[in-house]
Amino acid sequence: MTGNLIFYTNPRSRGRIVRWMLEEVGQPYETRILDFSEGAKSPEYLAINPMGKVPALKHGDAIVTECAAICAYLADAFPAAGLAPSPTDERRAPYYRWLFFAAGPVETAVLSKTFKWDVPEGSAGVAGFGTVDRTLDTLEKAVSAAPYICGDTFSAADVYVGSHIAWGMFTRSIDKRPAFIEYARRVTSRPAAVRAREIDDALIAAGQT
Repeated sequence: MTGNLIFYTNPRSRGRIVRWMLEEVGQPYETRILDFSEGAKSPEYLAINPMGKVPALKHGDAIVTECAAICAYLADAFPAAGLAPSPTDERRAPYYRWLFFAAGPVETAVLSKTFKWDVPEGSAGVAGFGTVDRTLDTLEKAVSAAPYICGDTFSAADVYVGSHIAWGMFTRSIDKRPAFIEYARRVTSRPAAVRAREIDDALIAAGQT
């Protein structure tokens, strides 16, 4: 795939995850800042993402939305960055597993805790995340097994999982367990993660939200 990368975001959104991923990829990209009302709801942007939400990525003629999908797409589109195990690598299975575990059970469990959505007693089997405690216990085991979610090598899955854990601990929607603190410290101290935070924090300071 060739073509320019155009990144639609707001520095106070989940777009911070994608900014980090773009910095890890190391390819030039254009940033378009959208506010949450007129910008994200404009006809021009709704043609890109009918949900009227950021982030979104345009790469040539390709359009990708949803943070996990964008992370996976960028890792595959720019393999030289080494952010995804190859399809024949045994680490490909945990890469997919934990990337989408964070996109599904973790995000839903955290939202259920934040908004106090109670799963009726006896109905945990119906909910995709089961229970908040079960989800977080499973996540804790995953980040405790090795330095990174797929073993000894950092990947796009760490961008996504690490973002969820760091943000969840900041908002107190994820317990500050020692394993979470250490994992988040390890992945968010990477130079690309630091650059991404500095860029978005500068945009916020400049009032570009």
